[in-house]
Amino acid sequence: MISLTFFKQEDFSEVNYTLDEVQQQFTATPEMALQRIRERNDAQAFAITITEDAIPAGFFVLDFGEDKMDLTENKNSVLIRSLSVNPQFQGKGIGKMAMQIVDDFVRENFPECDEIVLAVNQKNIPAYHMYLKTGYLYDGKTRIGRSGPQYLMHRKL
Repeated sequence: MISLTFFKQEDFSEVNYTLDEVQQQFTATPEMALQRIRERNDAQAFAITITEDAIPAGFFVLDFGEDKMDLTENKNSVLIRSLSVNPQFQGKGIGKMAMQIVDDFVRENFPECDEIVLAVNQKNIPAYHMYLKTGYLYDGKTRIGRSGPQYLMHRKL
């Protein structure tokens, strides 16, 4: 069973995985994302561990900071960033299942939030289709990210 929990330091050994060169073009590793949160002393960014049967299998960040305003005008939104799944667990639909249950996690832990936003690189076709299949909408808005053009996607809660 897939579930989401707030990252705990004891999760680190399981989520300290390496992504291949293709995946590194599109997302940060958990280690890089955690470092960014620490460096910025970011109280508005929450590291989330994706677990499969209580074993850490993936990671992402829920970011309530100002970066989300590049994607939406909604101050009550949250930005999903740095989503990845441990390569040992990839191909099992864990990322897709995590995106299907993130709504409930956000509603339960951040009741004021009413929208989830994200940016996905246009070359990352599998991720784009996974977000579409899990209910995210693409309204034609784009931006330039660190690895090229990105689709801006959202889902109302």
